[in-house]
Amino acid sequence: MVRDTKDAPLRPATWDEALDRAAAGLGAARQAIAAGSQPNAFGMFSCSKATNEVNYLAQKFARVVMGSNNIDSCNRT
Repeated sequence: MVRDTKDAPLRPATWDEALDRAAAGLGAARQAIAAGSQPNAFGMFSCSKATNEVNYLAQKFARVVMGSNNIDSCNRT
């Protein structure tokens, strides 16, 4: 389900359209972080029930791909 504008109702979307929108949103957040205009444009939360390998990949994605140190999990509680 996607919205065409902020106030528009949700409507069904194809997989291709949904993936294109997700990629565009992540790309915009990455550009905002790189430009320094919005350093908190992206954040990630991982799960303590995930494997160490999955959590490692999550932090690598957040730090290397997105350029953000905003990653947390409930592992530390």
